[in-house]
Amino acid sequence: MIGVNLRRDGDLISGVEVSGHSGYAEEGSDVVCAAVTSAVRLAECVLNDSMGLGAEASATDARAVIKLSGAQARTGGVQDILRGFALYMEQLAREYPENIRII
Repeated sequence: MIGVNLRRDGDLISGVEVSGHSGYAEEGSDVVCAAVTSAVRLAECVLNDSMGLGAEASATDARAVIKLSGAQARTGGVQDILRGFALYMEQLAREYPENIRII
């Protein structure tokens, strides 16, 4: 199962940690893992490459993390991006309750 942990600093989302494997299908054919991975990569690219925030980001085979400082989390547009990410994860979790859990 994939665990999605949205880190909060008060009302702000200050980071994202995604870990595990969905177990929906074999590696390379798992649409749930692909959807989650794609969403994490998109969020990181928008925050760092498009917005130039320099948020801490790391990824391994079974874990991806994006961490923002308080100032970065308050930058215009950042919360919209992270809330959109959270909404997408919630939708996937409703579609695939056996494979994704929001922590």
